[in-house]
Parts: sequence; C-alpha cells; structure tokens
Amino acid sequence: MKIGVISDTHGHLDPRVEKIFAGVDHILHAGDIGFASIILELGMVAPVTAVLGNCDSDIGCRLTETIELGAKKFLLHHIINPRDLPETVTSRMAKSKPDVVVFGHTHKRYAETLNDVLYFNPGYSGKPKPGAERSVAILHLDGKTIRHEFITL
Repeated sequence: MKIGVISDTHGHLDPRVEKIFAGVDHILHAGDIGFASIILELGMVAPVTAVLGNCDSDIGCRLTETIELGAKKFLLHHIINPRDLPETVTSRMAKSKPDVVVFGHTHKRYAETLNDVLYFNPGYSGKPKPGAERSVAILHLDGKTIRHEFITL
C-alpha cells in the first residue's frame, strides 16, 4: 500500500503533486491546508484524510484524526513536538495506539521512531519561498514495515 503525505500547502497545491501521488491508495494532509478546494483536488487522486492547521479556518476538518490503513494506525495532528507531546495528543495516542503520527507546521522533513511510533512530517509544500525546501512524501506499507520516501518539489 502507498500513502501520499502532504502538509502546509497554505492555499497552493503544486501541479506536480497529482502526478507524484498517482497510484497512491490514500492521501494524508497534516494541516495548514488553506482552502477546502485543495482537499477536493487531492480527492480526485485518492481518498483524503486531513486535519486543520493553525492557519486554517473552518473548512470541514477536525484538529485530530485517526485512521487505519494497511493494518497500520495513523494519528494526524498539525502541531507536534515528538519529544514534548501535549496532553490532548498523549491522551488520544493512549486510546488509538498509532503506529505513525503525521504532523506538519515546522515546514521541515522529519522521520524518527520513538517508543515504536514513527513521527513523520512530509515538509512544506506551499508556494515557493526563498530558502524554503519544498517536499511531499510517500509512505510504503509492506506487511509490517513502513518505508518513507521524501520527494522534493
């Protein structure tokens, strides 16, 4: 199973994302979406699960989502510090026991396993800005393993 992961579009969906995500089974958007139309566009590629970011208004998403894909549990929340989780997130994690926590906000790629949980940030994918590296990612689920692939935009 392949999962497309994107965050921090801030109202701009790079036209290459559709081709990059072609063939994925699901897309996870970790917040700071910008416009509901971005979720609709991504939904034409694959089903989408998305959360609100700190720059989003009410566009029909929640602050936190959990979903099971390919026998793995995912928790999505926009602002996460893997080494200092807020009580709301630790409480949700205790209930859902995710294998992967997907987040955004920092605009930086991140993949680290802590206490058997993969904390994953695909990086910033919004409009090009000087000095900002832009990326999305694909998570490859193969049985019990999860392999991540960052793709520079």
